[in-house]
Amino acid sequence: MTFEWPVRVYWEDTDAGGIVFYANYLKFFERARTEWLRAAGVEQHQLREDTGAMFVVAETSLRYLAPARLDDLLTITVEPEPAGRASLVVRQRALRGDTLLAEGEIRIGCVRADDLKPQRLPEAVIQAIAP
Repeated sequence: MTFEWPVRVYWEDTDAGGIVFYANYLKFFERARTEWLRAAGVEQHQLREDTGAMFVVAETSLRYLAPARLDDLLTITVEPEPAGRASLVVRQRALRGDTLLAEGEIRIGCVRADDLKPQRLPEAVIQAIAP
């Protein structure tokens, strides 16, 4: 199942030439993942309060194919892979219409908020994000 989130490109997202700065795709991807979790019923601040768990980005791999520019309306997608015990991998894309601009794979780890040590994904999260 693919989740989609719209993102408008603003001045703050671009370089002097009006092209999206490469690192901002990570911000766009983060926003879409947060909204994907929210749509699945997982509020991250509530998860931390209830279980002591929080998510951290453990690994990223991005590929840039075409530039996004000022005022573009992008669609950011989230496609989760089956979750592991303490992490999950999410494939993400940034599109302008049918044009693929960037794609990546993000590994998200679940850690204890108090000491940042790995912990199992809470069962409620696994159930919420299961395809």
